[in-house]
Amino acid sequence: MSSTANAQLPLDEAALADFANARILLVDDNVQNVELMQAYLESLPCKIFTAKDGVEAVEAVHREKPDMVLLDVMMPRMSGFDVCRKIKSDPMSRDIVVIMVTALHEVGDHERAVECGTDDFLTKPVNKLELLTRVRSLLRVVILKKKLKALLKS
Repeated sequence: MSSTANAQLPLDEAALADFANARILLVDDNVQNVELMQAYLESLPCKIFTAKDGVEAVEAVHREKPDMVLLDVMMPRMSGFDVCRKIKSDPMSRDIVVIMVTALHEVGDHERAVECGTDDFLTKPVNKLELLTRVRSLLRVVILKKKLKALLKS
């Protein structure tokens, strides 16, 4: 059971409660990719939504108000670069964490994603441990920001 593909990353009770309110949007035009990421994320108690292209992703961001978007780059109707740019340029959504999930390996593609405002990258094929580690780490930051914001308001 030392395989990283089968690794389980336990959450303590406080983290479970925090993560239960987290919302993640998965965006990919390939159904198998979405299903795989959903299966990988099933150990997290987050609410997961999906979109099959960039236009649906932008609509889902406004409708569902996710904390995080796992975003494919190469999609019909609107690329992941354009979606990320729209999310990050809107004051209502700019704090949403965007992780680009891409098969693109060129430095220029990564530079373009950074220019669009992405927070992190995952390379396809997605590794389960890497996905869970990055999602959990970035969601912790989101949760801490929300707690700090609530404290500052009170």
